[in-house]
Amino acid sequence: MKKICVVTATRAEYGLLRNTMIEIEKEDTLELCLAVTGMHLDERYGSTVREIEEDGFPIAARIPILAQETDEWGMIQTMGNASIEFGRFFLEEKPDMLVVLGDRYELFPICQCALIYGIPIAHISGGEITEGAIDDAIRNCITQLASLHFPGCELYRRRIIDMGRSEDSVYNFGDVGVENIRTMNYMSKEELEESIGFVLDVPYACVTFHPVTKEKGMAVHQVRELLNAMSRFPDMKFIITKANADAQGDQINEEIDHFVKEHDNCRAFFSLGIRRYLSALKYASMVIGNSSSGIVEAPCFGIPTINIGNRQKGRLQATSILNCEAESQQIVDTIQRAMSKEFIKIAKNTKNPYGEGNTSKEIVKVIKKYFE
Repeated sequence: MKKICVVTATRAEYGLLRNTMIEIEKEDTLELCLAVTGMHLDERYGSTVREIEEDGFPIAARIPILAQETDEWGMIQTMGNASIEFGRFFLEEKPDMLVVLGDRYELFPICQCALIYGIPIAHISGGEITEGAIDDAIRNCITQLASLHFPGCELYRRRIIDMGRSEDSVYNFGDVGVENIRTMNYMSKEELEESIGFVLDVPYACVTFHPVTKEKGMAVHQVRELLNAMSRFPDMKFIITKANADAQGDQINEEIDHFVKEHDNCRAFFSLGIRRYLSALKYASMVIGNSSSGIVEAPCFGIPTINIGNRQKGRLQATSILNCEAESQQIVDTIQRAMSKEFIKIAKNTKNPYGEGNTSKEIVKVIKKYFE
């Protein structure tokens, strides 16, 4: 049995890794070793470890690393904690491979520990570009540390190879987010309404806005511009998922909480969980914000995405995505364009460039073959 350590630190990352963990558990030569850390274990971010418990995955370790501070110094403390705690965890568990997804800053010191111990790394969702976030540099660093690469599309596969990685270590099976959409057992709209305590009797948008980590000190201003734009649409409803544990994330969430208290057409959540979130996308009129889900997942549903600011700048985009600056009038104008019959038709017929599904099964086949 080869012990495959999967690390998850955030709600979104877990949802994307879930099918891969299911496929690992199916293999009689592989053992899932699940390490839960970061936001999952913090009440400030909804203690989303409960979602993992409800799914029935055995958790090998719960490793708290988040600092109390949520600024840049807090992020640095968190990275230091991750290095120490995962260094100890790998020493004790001795996994045969580490599987990580994406570009969260917590992952960088975890991957460094794996490098020191000689643990090969399988990296999902490398090769992307997000010019507005430090995630871009972290993602590329993890790519250089990894032995196996599973990017979400052919463009990203070529980019990883251009970074000097061996062509036979880079596999394009499509994006795990697209696979989730193809395989999800969706809630009915009525079930979703009951679950979130919010009647969706008018068109609604799913909204997520994270700090743009390369634009220091701008988070509050930018989210206020977004919220001001949303206030111009009293006949719409808004399902908001809150910001991650990045510098300025707490400030964004405070602004959201204040706005929701004053607007009955809004609800905010730390986490909806993958099934509720994708069900919310399924019935939504559009996605608004700067989350990668607006780039990767939303086009599968044939709905418009209003992508705000620079956080996702550089990512491959479907024709259903409209870009604008974090300025209230631009956001209003872009929402209005997304509501037009012309653009609704464009979104409905868009082709998602991130694959067709069956991603996780193929990823695990490669992982299994690595040890043969």
